[in-house]
Amino acid sequence: MRSTSRCGRSFVFKAPVFNYSADFPFLWDEITVPIKYGTDWKQARQMLERVVQEEIGEYTERAHQAWAKITRSFLVEDARIAPMVTLVANDNWIQFTVRYVVDVKQRRHMKDLLFTRILEEIEASEGRIAIASATFQLVEAPAIDVQIREAGRSEP
Repeated sequence: MRSTSRCGRSFVFKAPVFNYSADFPFLWDEITVPIKYGTDWKQARQMLERVVQEEIGEYTERAHQAWAKITRSFLVEDARIAPMVTLVANDNWIQFTVRYVVDVKQRRHMKDLLFTRILEEIEASEGRIAIASATFQLVEAPAIDVQIREAGRSEP
């Protein structure tokens, strides 16, 4: 990391640095899952809630206890520790956001585990739930003039 100097002062960091694991070895993480319109979004929500509870459940109680100590020690407001699934309907798909608390050192592993389980569950739904993807519609394309020359012949 480079330090910068201004008026004879050196700075290693220009913004606050937070050590997440100092007093609370967990952090809030999120994944988003786009679900195709026309599929069973209610079943999708139930599936996401079930999967996140099954995979994150063990962290929830430990995280809740750790957060209770933080709120007492630092007088911060209480926060939701339990996993949460929220929905936003946008132009292209129904977007679910899965928010959960995870051990700092297990973040990448847990994200992989959640996506793997979610994809397995979607596949097992036999088409009742489907992942959405971006679709682009070309409205108008410009005319293209193609001229082909014969080999060995030059243009006038």
